[in-house]
Amino acid sequence: MTPEDLPSLVNGNPMLRRWGRFLDADVLLAVGTEEWMLRLRDGAVESVRHGPFLMPSWTLAIRIELEAWQAFLSPEPPPGRHDLMALLRGRELRLEGNLHPFMSHLLWFKAALATLRSQPARAAA
Repeated sequence: MTPEDLPSLVNGNPMLRRWGRFLDADVLLAVGTEEWMLRLRDGAVESVRHGPFLMPSWTLAIRIELEAWQAFLSPEPPPGRHDLMALLRGRELRLEGNLHPFMSHLLWFKAALATLRSQPARAAA
């Protein structure tokens, strides 16, 4: 899944809508050389635009290494790549700009981006 799938995954989730009910931000999500601009309003993903962008205006930028992003999105991410804060600690994720929306809605960001994970294959019964 890609960040373009976030509106359908997040907007219908009552828990995420409640956690993000005061979240208003324009977020630049940069994965390797790919970029997406997320417009977040009241905990909903109002729009997602794929870059590249020329002089984008954003509240917060989340920049992550491609390999770390791929590991984070795996069905069972390895230790150190299972959580946004673990990626931040491992210096594979960088935050830029106004950090207040991210820190005050940390659970929303963690859960919203984790919705992009592929589902583990279930064993046949």
